[in-house]
This record gives sequence, structure tokens and C-alpha cells, in this order.
Amino acid sequence: MASGVALTASGCGLLGGSDDSGSTNGASGLEKTKIKVSIMPTIDVAPFHLAVQNGYFKDEGLEVESVDAASGDASVTKLLSGEVDIAYASYTPFFIAKSKGNADIKFVSDASSAGPKSTEIVAMPNGSVKSVRDLAGKKIAITAQNTICDTLTKSVMRDNGVDFSSVKWVSLPFPSIGAAVKRGDVDAGFLTEPFITGSAKTNGTVPIIDTATGATQDFPTAGYGSLGKFTTSSPKTVAAFQRAMLRATKESADRSKIEPLMVQFSKVDEATASLTALLTFQSTLDARRLQRVPDLLQQFGSIPAKIDVAQMIVAQPSAS
Repeated sequence: MASGVALTASGCGLLGGSDDSGSTNGASGLEKTKIKVSIMPTIDVAPFHLAVQNGYFKDEGLEVESVDAASGDASVTKLLSGEVDIAYASYTPFFIAKSKGNADIKFVSDASSAGPKSTEIVAMPNGSVKSVRDLAGKKIAITAQNTICDTLTKSVMRDNGVDFSSVKWVSLPFPSIGAAVKRGDVDAGFLTEPFITGSAKTNGTVPIIDTATGATQDFPTAGYGSLGKFTTSSPKTVAAFQRAMLRATKESADRSKIEPLMVQFSKVDEATASLTALLTFQSTLDARRLQRVPDLLQQFGSIPAKIDVAQMIVAQPSAS
């Protein structure tokens, strides 16, 4: 089963120092000691930043360089072009790429599932969108199409009998979506935390509907993927990355370790970070749980045929 840690406690504190317990000396024998990983400014990657700052990758003999991406689609594009070795993204663009047959996508590590109130459709309190039923035919801001943003939005609209075929999707990076809603450039926007809380404070947006409900409750949202040629040629390097992420994900159960990372990497203030609803951090991949994503995409016609997730997951480290 996937090892998930639901984070609900409040509190604020400084990042803890590196702890040698549980570290593995993986420096010897790695096929590649320097790797590039594309990431986004979302809470999901907090364990990744924790692994960097606390030296967990270094403990495994890895030097990791992060590369910023504007959306999950952009992150996967960086992977396909060879710019990075591993890409963080919402699961949707990984499966879209796989379905096109032009990429041997392999999943290395899980990242997150949608926790309560961690993925929301927001709007202005005096705007035209008051509920999910008002979304038909509206302009909705998302990071990009065929990402978790429109997938979750479509699902919650369908659950409520609302036609999503007439929605006008507008692509914007997460930090810009709240302001676009405030200006009236779009009618509503899909946001994850900490941008939900940050936009409420800065732009006055209000949550309209929690997209982690109904068919998408505890829905797998994002993870780390690579290409088969890399996972096959560098299995020890992949395993070292997985061990560091597993260690950091376990430590992420302490919310005081996460809030400073939001301030640093998502550019929100400490007060906003302390109020943010966190999603469920995951590390170990579970094929049955993850199968929900391509199954939903197939229902929406985003991918043409069933995809067997079990064939895409590389060997996972022990959670013990």
C-alpha cells in the first residue's frame, strides 16, 4: 500500500537539521551522481526541498539540480526533451504522453493526494460563479489543459450534472490565477495550496467548491516520473532518489518542517503558510490507487484506451 501521511496539525517552526538516522551510504556504484529534476512552486514538492536542504540526496551520493517548470505539462515536456532526468508533475500529463505512444513513461516516486480543501475552484464573492452549477460556459483559469487542474474540475462538474464541454480554459501559472480572477479576466480559477489561502488574503477570492470530493476524494494528484531508458540504465541512481524522498516524506509529517518551505519556495508569508490546508504527502507508489487517474482520463476521452499503471511503476523502496 502507499505510504501516505495526512498533515492536519497546525504550528510553525524552523526547518530541522539533518538527522543521520535512516541514511544510506549509496555513494558507491551509482550510475549517475548528478541529476536534474523539474519541479513547480506547489506544496507537493515540499519533501523534495526538505531532502535537498537536509542533505538526504547527498547522503545517497546524489547531487540534485532543480529546474523550474510553469505547469505539469511543461515539466513533462522538459523530461521528454532530455532537459531533466526526473520530472515532478500532476499525473495527467504523464498519462497523456504515455497514451500518445511517444514516451516510455515510468513512475519513480509518488508525491501527493488531494486532501480536503487543498484543491479548490475559487471566484470573487460578488462574481457570477457562486457554485459548481455556475461554471458551465465560463472562463476558468488553470495551469494548462490535460493537467490535474482541468481533470479535477471536469470530474466535480460531471458529479454535479454540469456540462464542462463549453468551458473556456485559460492557461496561467498558479501565482497569477488569483489576480486574474480578481481583475475579471476569468470567471473562476483552479488553485492548490498555498495559493488558495494566499489569493484569499491578497485578492479576496473565495473557495467555491472543493474538487477533492465525490469521485476524486483522496485522488492521486502528482508524482515523479522518468523515462524507461533512464530507469533501466540507472537503477541504483533511481533507488537512491527514492530512498531520499521516502525519508523526507516521513519527516514531512511534522508540519513545522513544511511551513518554512512554503514561505521560501511558494512565496507566501508565514501567516498564510500557517493557515494553509495541506494535501496528503505520499512517497511509495501503489498501482491500484494510481489506476484511478488514467481510468478517469479515459472516461473523459483525454486518452483513447486503458493504460495499465502497474507496467509503469519501477521497483519501490521498502517503507520500513
